[in-house]
Amino acid sequence: MHEATDRTLDAVGPRLKKLRMARDITLTDLAAQTGISASTLSRLEAGLRRPTLEQLLPLARVHGVTLDELVGAPPTGDPRIHLRPIPCGDGSTILPLTRRPGGVQAYKFVLAAGTDDAEPDLRTHEGHDWVYVLNGTLRLVLGEQDLLLKPGEAAEFDTSTPHWFGATGAGPVEFLSLVGRQGERAHVRAVAVRD
Repeated sequence: MHEATDRTLDAVGPRLKKLRMARDITLTDLAAQTGISASTLSRLEAGLRRPTLEQLLPLARVHGVTLDELVGAPPTGDPRIHLRPIPCGDGSTILPLTRRPGGVQAYKFVLAAGTDDAEPDLRTHEGHDWVYVLNGTLRLVLGEQDLLLKPGEAAEFDTSTPHWFGATGAGPVEFLSLVGRQGERAHVRAVAVRD
C-alpha cells in the first residue's frame, strides 16, 4: 500500500512541471498565482519535496485540473470526461477533450472576437496541427498565406511552418484541434525576415 502511494507521489513533480510548461508560465508567475514560493515549487517539480494537500489544492485550481488528475489517481471506471475550461490571459478558453497520457490529444478552443488588422505573432514547434472550425471564422496565418476558415472547414499543416490562429472582427470562433506529443511543447516565436 505504501509503495503505491510513494510511486504516486513521486510522479507528481514531473506532472506539475508539464502542466506549468504547457501553460508557458514561469515559476515566479506560478508562485504569485498560488501563494507557494518559487523555490518550493522548484523542489516539488524536481521531486526533491513531496507535496502536501495545502499545496496541491491551489496548484490544481490554477492549472484547471482535478486533484485526481494532478496526482494521477487511478481511473474510477466512469467514462465521462469532466471538462475543465482553461481560461487564457488573452480572453480565449481551452477545453481539453481527452485526458489520457501520451498520444493524440483533442482540444476545443474558443477565441473572443479579434480585430481584422491584428498583427499575427507567428510561432513554430515540432509536429503537425489539425484544426476543424465549428462556429465563426478562424483566421489562420501559415507562412505567407493568410486564410479564413469557415464552419466545416479543416486545415492540417506542419508546425515547423510559422503559424498563428485568431478570430476576426466578425465575432468569436470555436474550433477543434488535435495535437500530438510534439504539439504539447511550448511554441517558439518565429522571427520575421524583412528585406
